[in-house]
Amino acid sequence: MNERTRAPALALISAILFFCSPIVALADGSHGKMGMVPTPAGHGPIGVMGDHMHGQGEWMFSYRYMHMDMEGNRIGDNEVSPATIATTIPNRFFGQPMQPPTLRVVPTKMTMEMHMFGAMYAPTDWLTLMAMLNYVAKDMDHITFAGPAGNTVRGRFTTETSGIGDTRLSSMIRLLKRGNHKAHINLGFSLPTGSTDESDQILTPTGATPSPRLPYAMQLGSGTVDLLPGITYNGKAAKFGWGAQYMGTIRTGSDNGYSWGDKHEVTGWASYTWSSWLSSSIRLKYSTMDEIDGMDPAIMAPVQTANPDNYGGDRVDLLFGINLVGDKDWYKGQRLAIEGGLPIEQDLNGPQMETDFVITVGWQKAF
Repeated sequence: MNERTRAPALALISAILFFCSPIVALADGSHGKMGMVPTPAGHGPIGVMGDHMHGQGEWMFSYRYMHMDMEGNRIGDNEVSPATIATTIPNRFFGQPMQPPTLRVVPTKMTMEMHMFGAMYAPTDWLTLMAMLNYVAKDMDHITFAGPAGNTVRGRFTTETSGIGDTRLSSMIRLLKRGNHKAHINLGFSLPTGSTDESDQILTPTGATPSPRLPYAMQLGSGTVDLLPGITYNGKAAKFGWGAQYMGTIRTGSDNGYSWGDKHEVTGWASYTWSSWLSSSIRLKYSTMDEIDGMDPAIMAPVQTANPDNYGGDRVDLLFGINLVGDKDWYKGQRLAIEGGLPIEQDLNGPQMETDFVITVGWQKAF
C-alpha cells in the first residue's frame, strides 16, 4: 500500500472506530420492532451490501445489476502499453513447451456484468438473515503478437464466460440501536457454486486456435468457501445521513491448486434527503486484495492473467448515488436506486488491467 492509498484507508478506518466506539457503553439489549423506514435515506447506497437490518418478521427481496468496465493496463500506478508488455515483461512459464520468453498475448479490455438476486428475513429484531445468488457474464478482448519476440500484431480475439457465480449466505447481528445511531456485525460465508474450469478459444503467437482453460480472471467463482466478516454503522440527523462499513473476504482451502487473495474493503458515505421520495449520496471506498496463492496447473499461457502474481493491489473509488423510495399506494416499500463511480487511485500488482468505471442499479421490496 503506497502513501496515496494509505491516507484515505486510515481515514475511513478511523471513522468506523470513532462511530462504533460507543457500542459497548450504549447497547442495552432492548431494541423493539424496527419497522420499515419509508425514507429514501433509510438505506445506504445500493452498492453497499449488508448495510441495514429489518424488524422481526420483515422480509425484503432485491435485484441488483452491476456493470464494470476495465480498459488499459498498469504496473503499480503507472500505465503501460500492450507493446511494452509484449516485448519487456518476462513470461513466467518460459522454458515450458511453446512458451516464449516474454508475454505475447495482452488483454486490452474486459467487461463484467453481474445479476444479483437477494432475500432478507429477520426472525428477531437483533438478527437479519440474507441470501444472495449471482449470475455472472464476462468478456475480455486481447491482442496477440506474432512469434516469440517483436511487436508485430498477429491478430485479436475475445474470450467469454457466463453462468452462476458464488452464493452468499450471511447474517447481520445488532450491536447498537440508540436514537439515530445503529451498528451491526456482518457475518457470513460464500459457497463455491461458480465454475472454475471455464474454457474458450484463443489465438496463440503461432496462429493456432486451441480452447484451453481460461485464466483466473475469466472464471465464474473463487472455488473456495470464503468467510465474510464485517461491521457496519449508520447515522442520521434531519435531512443528512451517513455511514461506514468494513467488509472482508477471507479465503479458506484451495481449488485446483490455488486460492484467491484475501480482500478487505472500507467504505464511508454521506447522503442528503431532498424530498420524501428522493435522496442522493456520495461514497468513498478503499479496497485491497492479495495476489492469488498457488497455481492451477491447467492454466499456462504467455499472458499476464495466467500469472497468479498479477492479481490484487489497492484501489480507491469515488461513487455517487440516487435513491428513490415509494411511500404510498402500490409502490409503498419499494426502492429503486443507482450508484456509479470510478477509481481515483489504483496501485495494481501488474501488469494488470485497470478499472475505468462501475455502476450498480437495484430494486428492493420490503414487507
